[in-house]
Amino acid sequence: MAVTGDTVVWVGQDGPGHALHPGADVIDLDGAFVAPGFVDAHVHATATGLHLTGLDLTGTRTAADLLAAVRAAIRPGEILIAHGWDESAWTEPRLPSRAELDEAAGGAPIYLSRVDVHSAVVSTALVELAPEAREADGWSPDGPLTRGAHHHVRTAIRAGITAGQRRRAQDAFLRRAAEQGIVSVHECAGPDISGETDLADLLRLAAEPGRPEVVGYWGEAGAVDVARRHGLRGLAGDLFVDGALGSHTAALHEPYADRPDSTGARYLDADAIAAHLADCTEAGLQAGFHVIGDAGVAEVVRGFQLAEKAVGRRPLAGGKHRLEHLEMIDPDQAALLAGWGVTGSMQPQFDALWGGEDGMYVTRLGSRAAALNPFSTLAAKGVLLAFGSDSPVTPLDPWASVRAAVHHRTPGSGLSARAAFNAHTRGGHRAAGVNDGLTGSLVPGAPAHYAIWDAADLVVATSDPRVQRWSTDPRSRVPGLPPLDPGVPLPTCLRTVRAGQVLYDVFTPSA
Repeated sequence: MAVTGDTVVWVGQDGPGHALHPGADVIDLDGAFVAPGFVDAHVHATATGLHLTGLDLTGTRTAADLLAAVRAAIRPGEILIAHGWDESAWTEPRLPSRAELDEAAGGAPIYLSRVDVHSAVVSTALVELAPEAREADGWSPDGPLTRGAHHHVRTAIRAGITAGQRRRAQDAFLRRAAEQGIVSVHECAGPDISGETDLADLLRLAAEPGRPEVVGYWGEAGAVDVARRHGLRGLAGDLFVDGALGSHTAALHEPYADRPDSTGARYLDADAIAAHLADCTEAGLQAGFHVIGDAGVAEVVRGFQLAEKAVGRRPLAGGKHRLEHLEMIDPDQAALLAGWGVTGSMQPQFDALWGGEDGMYVTRLGSRAAALNPFSTLAAKGVLLAFGSDSPVTPLDPWASVRAAVHHRTPGSGLSARAAFNAHTRGGHRAAGVNDGLTGSLVPGAPAHYAIWDAADLVVATSDPRVQRWSTDPRSRVPGLPPLDPGVPLPTCLRTVRAGQVLYDVFTPSA
């Protein structure tokens, strides 16, 4: 492959390449391979960076573990922000009381978000910084805060983060993305997520040389001025139609299996959804929504139907609107969404983390769990798929996401390796409105967005037809890649390049 400036100019065999490009700087990959750079279509940069630089609760398995981690991490004069507990995987599901948290925190404000980031356990000192939480929906005097109460304490957290903390967190996030072969991320910001200042700071930092691209989205209806002010792609991402399954706030038609008195929470109705779609279509912006539960998806479909009557089918489809997560959807709904040109921005690691016969999905939904995250159905109906992590909910690890999409926990719901890889590369670019037929592939004329991977030891010697092999058909524009079978180590990134500029590099060419 030959690159001039920011563009791939030639792909072929070595001999003709040397003849066509005499005097070029040559890098011998010594067994490494080149593939298109990944796109993570749903991230929360500052929250991830705070997670990377702070306290990680993903390894806790009991309330005692969590309290011990808090005691060890408290720093005088600072708010403690930590993430990742998941009581559904604990050996003892009891959460610590607020009194226990207060004792462990020594009077400091602490915010400990659940793995899905839709609820948190907090200390009394943090509640005192957000007294409105006590009167809001989702308030609990002793347990996790959800819904409006959670939004209030999260606002207080944002106000307590210093500019220096924010920059360190965002820098850590961008560096980690580059280390994972990611050339572009879609930041899903909003007034209930991170704040306008946070988004503006992230966009400025990402504009510095040697950074992955950040495509900005703002999850707020009626905020066209915000989108224009920051040059955002759309008013999409986490504009919440509902919540999350783990926190019992995803909107369901039927009650939760483990909470029969609840069908979750729905924050927007079809009329509000339709109005937002129409406003964004007319403004030339992408609209989009966070939607997980089946009742939430049904409301979104009704919203699209109303929006079509208002603006027309062709303009609505031309808006290339998007839906985040889209976990509970049936084939008929998928076909309708495809007709409106909707992108499904999905996270395969959700299934790897919570799927299966004894995972959180089954605990929350019973037999309904098997139908979650139906990648193959969506693809077959023509919905564009764009994969991401929802980091910090799941890690920035695109190869793990591709593997999870291939090896779905429900047989028949996964994708081929080629389709999964495309959803995490070209699909992400298309989801952000780049549909030139080149970006996200390695062909002459394409932007030089690529990563070099060490996969010398990732060889599976077997004739078993069940072992997943990558397509080597040149028409697929997907190079021959290593297997992603369970138990096989994932490739290691050696170099990440965007538009010909090196973002990350540990690769040393041979003399």
